[in-house]
Amino acid sequence: MEKLTSYRNLIKNILSEYEKLASQTPNPYGVDSVLAFDEQRDQYIWSQIGWHDDKKITAITVYIRIKNDKIYIEEDWTEEGIATELIRLGVPASDIVLAFQPPEVRQYTDFAIA
Repeated sequence: MEKLTSYRNLIKNILSEYEKLASQTPNPYGVDSVLAFDEQRDQYIWSQIGWHDDKKITAITVYIRIKNDKIYIEEDWTEEGIATELIRLGVPASDIVLAFQPPEVRQYTDFAIA
């Protein structure tokens, strides 16, 4: 349980910091940066939503799930990568799944397959 709590806190802190940095740059297009943390289902999302030129904008920048005591990175459009940040903070690569990669490709990474 301690590991799960630690992972939840790390993810929330990382995403909050990234969103805080991103929100310092004004968005002239009317698109808002949104964080959604669901600890009950262990899903964490950083997304952008709004309207630009009469078009609805909905984009996921980062989507992370915790499943089977591992951190599944489902979507990651950050420059350095959330996995890099997690490792820097002490999470072992064996507890990180690059879920945006096809399962057959994951075996060639330094991270968990699933």
